[in-house]
Amino acid sequence: MNTEKDFSPLTPNIVRALNDKLYEKRKVAALEIEKLVREFVAQNNSTQIKHVIQILATEFALSQHPHSRKGGLIGLAACSIALGKDSGLYLKELIEPVLACFNDSDSRLRYYACEALYNIVKVARGAVLPHFNVLFDGLSKLAADPDPNVKSGSELLDRLLKDIVTESNKFDLVAFVPLLRERIYSNNQYARQFIISWILVLESVPDINLLEYLPEILDGLFQILGDSSKEIRKMCEVVLGEFLKEIKKSSPNVKFAEMANILVIHSNDLIQLTAMSWMREFIQLAGRVMLPYSSGILTAVLPCLSYDNHKKNTKEAASACNHSLMKLVTPEDDVEEAMPPSSVPDDSSCKSREFNFFFFFAPTMPSAERTSVTLDLDGIVQVLDRHLHDPGTGMMTRIAVLKWLYHLYIKTPRKIFRHTDSLFPVLMKTLSDESDEVILKDLELLAEIASSPAGQTEASESSETTDIKSELQVPGSAKAVKPGPKSGDCSPSTPSMNSYFYKFMIKLLRRFSMERKLLDMRGAFIIRQLCLLLNAENIFHSMADILLKEEDLKFASTMLFQLRNQLKDLRTQESCALFCCLYRSWCHNPVATVSLCFLTQNYKHAYDLIQKFGDLEVTVDFLIEVDKLVQLIECPIFTYLRLQLLDVENNPYLIKALYGLLMLLPQSQAFQLLSHRLHCVPNPELMRTSPQTALRSRRPTPVDIDYGELLQHFDRVQNKHLEIRNQRAGRTFVVLCVFVSFLLFWC
Repeated sequence: MNTEKDFSPLTPNIVRALNDKLYEKRKVAALEIEKLVREFVAQNNSTQIKHVIQILATEFALSQHPHSRKGGLIGLAACSIALGKDSGLYLKELIEPVLACFNDSDSRLRYYACEALYNIVKVARGAVLPHFNVLFDGLSKLAADPDPNVKSGSELLDRLLKDIVTESNKFDLVAFVPLLRERIYSNNQYARQFIISWILVLESVPDINLLEYLPEILDGLFQILGDSSKEIRKMCEVVLGEFLKEIKKSSPNVKFAEMANILVIHSNDLIQLTAMSWMREFIQLAGRVMLPYSSGILTAVLPCLSYDNHKKNTKEAASACNHSLMKLVTPEDDVEEAMPPSSVPDDSSCKSREFNFFFFFAPTMPSAERTSVTLDLDGIVQVLDRHLHDPGTGMMTRIAVLKWLYHLYIKTPRKIFRHTDSLFPVLMKTLSDESDEVILKDLELLAEIASSPAGQTEASESSETTDIKSELQVPGSAKAVKPGPKSGDCSPSTPSMNSYFYKFMIKLLRRFSMERKLLDMRGAFIIRQLCLLLNAENIFHSMADILLKEEDLKFASTMLFQLRNQLKDLRTQESCALFCCLYRSWCHNPVATVSLCFLTQNYKHAYDLIQKFGDLEVTVDFLIEVDKLVQLIECPIFTYLRLQLLDVENNPYLIKALYGLLMLLPQSQAFQLLSHRLHCVPNPELMRTSPQTALRSRRPTPVDIDYGELLQHFDRVQNKHLEIRNQRAGRTFVVLCVFVSFLLFWC
């Protein structure tokens, strides 16, 4: 530095001492400067005061010489001390050169700058608040300083500044939040610790309402919550806990909607539990205000439901969120409302985010409009559909998705039925799920779709129903016969169901036809559950109607079941009609037809059918079916039939039918089993029948059944089978009788 330059009112001795490399000499110069400034203050000579500060700043603190910079810093601190309460008038000039030294490469100089600023702030106290942002900015840099002395000095200054903010009621939070929002995304651990400590302080000040600006910093807080440092995570948890307490106290004024968007994007394991816990509180506190954001919430919540015990707490929190959100959907959400243009989400804003989520958020609603919310049904269905299509979706998540869809069909049937055609394929595919619980929920949902009155009005809009029956036709030589425009809309036997019922039954049989493993493993289980969920007669009536038109005779012979109790006694017009309907489709399998006659106690007709077996081609498969029937007769389900063998006089055709089966069997285990059973009949002599006995054996029914016509139908079906076998040049027609396996399941 040029010592000959005029630095008045600073004396040459002061200038020389300020440039000295020894701290003690610079300190002596600072005391002289303090004395000089005090005189100017006493004289009220502000011009000279500004001149002294300017010289110390430009010629010393911002000098290229390190010792000069150190002298300038201690001189500025001395000026502040001398000014006392009047230092507030010169703070800008005092603070700026000191803050510039915070970036110096010399760690000792950075320490002196921190020391000088501490003295300036200590004297000025509340007067520094208008300059808080620049002070905070400088301190945030020193918080990550590698030198421990500098860090220690910055911590002292930080505590002093926090005390001043806590004591004052003039802190400008509005001006500070943008800086806080910017710095909260720092990746440096010390900077994060510094930020968290300040948020905690500001949150504790009664006159500062930081909760109002929480949406602007919440994302950054959750970023910090994922820090690798346990200490920083703990501090952040404390801050978030305090905010959550404030939210519970001030829920009417909280911006739930704005923060909901932030919570759902955090899937990191370290922060997901907190995010789920917050979301749970938001849903419980805000209620229906959260409905427009349901799709985004479900995107975050649903995957958590399949977590294992290692993430038990997160799973429980997500489950509570899911349950609470589901309860918010009520029948009032089924009311048709015009959607304002502003409520349509902007896809471009979603695509700009670097997260692996789909967002379907509605815009933030003013508090005055929170009582009027719109359910984001389209977004919800899209999220649910995506999870069902995703092969990686966990079992509990799939169950939750199906529960959601079922809930929507119960609460908002008119709106959700618009999506039925797009959902139907994946719901049918879900029937092949490996989990029985998933299949049960899927069947429950499909049963609701098939029986809901809301589904009737949507039938005319479905483009698939007109050609639906042709889906079951065999490709190749078999020609599909397309029904009329309305023939596929509903089954003639199921007037109580909507149009989707018959569509569902056709698709179910089509899936059984294409996926025989599903039929063998789950066929009986699926049909049994449908009988519990829907009217059993409707199920079997529709199946009989469909199979009657089925050209794949092998499949038709497989899909043979029974209704047990309903068919046991043909005493009503409905049960007789059901018997005739089933009989016509079961004729594809002769042995199954006899089984149906045994089940309905049509013993004479069973005997007449067995008499015709002599004209049929007796194959190995045919004998296997007879063997299965014999085994079935020994099961508990046919206990009533075996007991009727005691009443030989009134059941002669039952005994004759059983003997007919015995004559069909070769000398096998089944032959021995049935032979031993017939030996238990009390008196074989009573098997002789007379016209009077035959009259007594006929069970009275209020509706006559034309058994002659049924026999003719049986003959026509068997002739058709014979023609097909001849056309296929002797190819074996394998018959799989699910009827037998279905009955055995109940034994």
